[in-house]
Amino acid sequence: MSDPQAPDTRKNPRLDPRFAETWEDFGAVNEQSPAPLAEDRRSADDRDIPSRNDPLVQKLSSLVGGPLGRHAMVGREPFLTPMRVLLLLGVTFLVLGWFAKAPCIQQGPVGPDGAIGLDWSGSRQYVAMCYSDTVPLYGAERLDEGAFPYKKSWEETTPDGGTQTRYMEYPVLSGLYQYASMLVAKSWDAAPWLPGALQVVIYFNVVALGLAIAWLITLWSTALLAGRRIWDAGLVACSPLVIVHAFTNFDPLATAFAAGGLLAWARKRPVLAGVLLGLGGAAKLYPLLLLGPLLVLCLRSGKMRDFARTVVAAGGAWLAVNLPIMVFFPSGWYEFLRLNSERGADPDSIYNVISSLTGWGGFDGPLSHGQAPTILNLVSLLLFVAVCVGVAYIAMTAPVRPRVAQLCFLVVAGFLLTNKVWSPQYSLWLVPLVVLAFPHRRILLAWMAIDALVWAPRMYYYLGVGNKGLPEQWFTSTVLIRDIAVVAICVLIIRQIYRPADDLVRRDGVDDPVGGVLSGSADQYPSWIPQWLRPAGTRRQPTRAAEIPIPKY
Repeated sequence: MSDPQAPDTRKNPRLDPRFAETWEDFGAVNEQSPAPLAEDRRSADDRDIPSRNDPLVQKLSSLVGGPLGRHAMVGREPFLTPMRVLLLLGVTFLVLGWFAKAPCIQQGPVGPDGAIGLDWSGSRQYVAMCYSDTVPLYGAERLDEGAFPYKKSWEETTPDGGTQTRYMEYPVLSGLYQYASMLVAKSWDAAPWLPGALQVVIYFNVVALGLAIAWLITLWSTALLAGRRIWDAGLVACSPLVIVHAFTNFDPLATAFAAGGLLAWARKRPVLAGVLLGLGGAAKLYPLLLLGPLLVLCLRSGKMRDFARTVVAAGGAWLAVNLPIMVFFPSGWYEFLRLNSERGADPDSIYNVISSLTGWGGFDGPLSHGQAPTILNLVSLLLFVAVCVGVAYIAMTAPVRPRVAQLCFLVVAGFLLTNKVWSPQYSLWLVPLVVLAFPHRRILLAWMAIDALVWAPRMYYYLGVGNKGLPEQWFTSTVLIRDIAVVAICVLIIRQIYRPADDLVRRDGVDDPVGGVLSGSADQYPSWIPQWLRPAGTRRQPTRAAEIPIPKY
């Protein structure tokens, strides 16, 4: 029976809760609510909600009940916060990544007299596509002997029949991480009350645990940097590249330092940002590349004092890690630089792709062992310098100061495209940067899927045609498609830099969530900057993102 005191919604649809436009309207008509409405009805209505505005996410949300409701209060869930959901998704994909590598840590009676050993019989590492550098490096870097990296040396036979003295080949922080993981693995193996396994298997799992934590730090930092678009970090958590490459090498260490450095910069802590970027540079080179975009943006905005503090802190942190090794083990410290100078074109590099598809003999022609590809090194360096000059020109001439993440992605992508080495796990460097620079989920997911799938022809190319593998051109063709996809994303980002109204991050007057001291600042070009290095029609163009008319979508 209907309540005679209830308002007649048939005469006034405005009184029907289904037609309530605001929470105040809803509260006015919902007098029969089972519980009083909360006094605090604040809602994070400025947060981007993909289940409403992204067709892909909208369809995926049907698996968990559909898009967020029209009258739902955003940001009020006390337990399943966006950050916790993202971290849960990140853990899930990291677990999938561990299972993808698990076939390569299988044990079997493969040693002398049936002794238990690591079973890579039948080229398991390629057939199962589970290869990880961490497994063979345990023996190759003499970690199984308990040796301290950079101090320990050994002799290797060269292809020409000679011998060569070798040392740990990784940057210092990555080498020390391997050493610490080895100590944990040996301690675990020595404890009789703990589950036993081959030392190399224990070592892999210790390394994987640390790398998983590093990637979760990367995810956490990216989510905070995304600001109101926190769900964009879902692509960092759920990237196919995480499954394939999270445990291929030690690169999540560098991504954690790089993302943490950008987060510190965004929180206006330039010294901490420099320390984290410097530590990242001691693990891999690329975090130091992020200083380039900060330089040109600070130059344009008159924030060179903050940039100087960051550079000094980065140099100090890098030196603090490297200096002891440089002083006490100079030959071991130099090994990384020596190998990189003598290294030829990597299978994933554009130079090898061109050589594979055209038969080109390369810049230097046939080289003997230990002979550096001088011309290739010079060409690679000059091309990257050209990329940096181009990015600097874009940063200075754009109508509105570009966002930090946009320039960082362009620099790192340009480095990978022009460098003679693009190891497959290096693609992880791009994931957090591109999510912040260009949050178009379907485009990014397509690139990530292409990049992850390159792993399959790579493994079967290494297997060899005589062992039912793939010809080289199958692999290099997929690499070319990957490179084209990265170039296309770079072009789209440059387009948005010159057309800031199309930038999803800048909607509703947002300037730069990663900008830190740069965010909201007007242009303050030094007097020595020529006019052709400034935006066209500077006097007529707005100088801050907040002044750009952003259309409503």
